[in-house]
Amino acid sequence: MALDPAHLDLVFREARTHNKWQDRPVSDETLHALYELLKFGPTSANSSPARFVFIRTREGKEKLAPALSSGNTAKTMSAPVTAIVAYDPKFYEKLPKLFPHNPDAAGWFTSNDSLAATTAFRNGTLQGAYLMLAARMLGLDIGAMSGFDNAKVDEAFFSFNGWRSNFLVNIGYGDPEGLFNRSPRLDFDEACLLA
Repeated sequence: MALDPAHLDLVFREARTHNKWQDRPVSDETLHALYELLKFGPTSANSSPARFVFIRTREGKEKLAPALSSGNTAKTMSAPVTAIVAYDPKFYEKLPKLFPHNPDAAGWFTSNDSLAATTAFRNGTLQGAYLMLAARMLGLDIGAMSGFDNAKVDEAFFSFNGWRSNFLVNIGYGDPEGLFNRSPRLDFDEACLLA
């Protein structure tokens, strides 16, 4: 069953990337609800390699700040939450739980470093997209960013577990005053082929 046009507008057509935020907190309960929704998005072999850090304290933001590019600092520091969308390179260690019908699944990745790295990054990125869509479905606004130093983020947040940062997503209730005019998108014939 297709969603009605109002829901499509909420998630895609009317949704915007926010750069300015209302002074309105996002509760821990909302962050739990966000994860409980996004976790159902499909991944290869149900691998679920994404890991998320929801930074919502001043101390957490100050820890993140040295890694941010100058153009992303103010909007990130003022966002109620900044999610580090990361991935676990050793995601396959969780496959006995996540893919129990095939006890040999972890071996697909332990015997092939390239496949493991590609699977972790690709599927972790997918899960980051699910996070953004789920946030919009829950009435939150988002602003995704790649303008930061991954090595600094990994050193500050993941030195103890080996996770790797992919991108950042500011989450909260956007202030329309900070919106830019919507940029154009490619037409179907520019971006798609029918085969």
